[in-house]
Amino acid sequence: MNFEHLIPIFVSTVVAATPLIYAALGELVTERAGVLNLGVEGMMLVGAVAAFAAGIATGSLVLAFLAGMLAATAVSLLFAFLTLSLQTNQVATGLALTLFGVGLSAFIGRGYSGMPIERVPRLDIPGISDLPVIGPLLLNYDALVYLSIALYFALSWFLNHSRAGLRLRATGESPTVAHAIGEPVIVIRYLAVMFGGAMSGIAGAYLSTALTPMWVEGMSAGRGWIALALVVFATWKPLRVMLGAYLFGGVTVMQLYAQGFGVDVPSEFLSMLPYAATIVVLVIICRDPKTILLNQPASLGKSFHPDA
Repeated sequence: MNFEHLIPIFVSTVVAATPLIYAALGELVTERAGVLNLGVEGMMLVGAVAAFAAGIATGSLVLAFLAGMLAATAVSLLFAFLTLSLQTNQVATGLALTLFGVGLSAFIGRGYSGMPIERVPRLDIPGISDLPVIGPLLLNYDALVYLSIALYFALSWFLNHSRAGLRLRATGESPTVAHAIGEPVIVIRYLAVMFGGAMSGIAGAYLSTALTPMWVEGMSAGRGWIALALVVFATWKPLRVMLGAYLFGGVTVMQLYAQGFGVDVPSEFLSMLPYAATIVVLVIICRDPKTILLNQPASLGKSFHPDA
């Protein structure tokens, strides 16, 4: 294996990690507000089928991503209404949301299987994209890849250096105290859940229009669950989410390249590598409870009602 072989692996890793970054950063914001939404997988699938359908109908990728965001946000609003307004159990509701999203996307997508759609184009900067090494490594991606990096920086600033981010984190740590000093806890949590839904919608739209430009039932293939695990793996830190996403992206890509390089391993074993890696990482982290509790929002998964 030489350097020329490593370039496509690197590029494929970055692309494979992009939907994980969007979904995991969205869930990170949701959880920092104290809400545990296990419905990421379902929201991604709804976003994927909505984006694909809108892209086929309008021929516009911008409208496709907007449709994916709106559809997943609508599903997240259902979750928010049930858990924040009606005080249902967040874990059970999140699992039900995933099942709902899987079924709804399969139903809507029945008429779209096998249809082609225009892939999200890669950026082409004349005179720069063709540069050796630098061009293929840094300028061989679509706009959503660069926006995912911009999202990380914006989110890091928001959580650590803005007044709104402080209010969000305070709501996740102690909603009772936040409410006592006049913070609209329920409104903040609604907005956080909606943001997580919108990011899951972008992740799903990326799957059906960029990563694999077609609709396939269940095409998220567990990425929503990996995104949830990434938040814990990152101990609720945006930088670690990014690094973890690229790690899992690399594991996903290597299963595709391994057999091409002559690695004599059954394909079924290679296919399970990303999920096995998820389990191994979580087991290692959870060996020391202090690592998890260090940054975990104190009220994560706990219901709150202003009148309680």
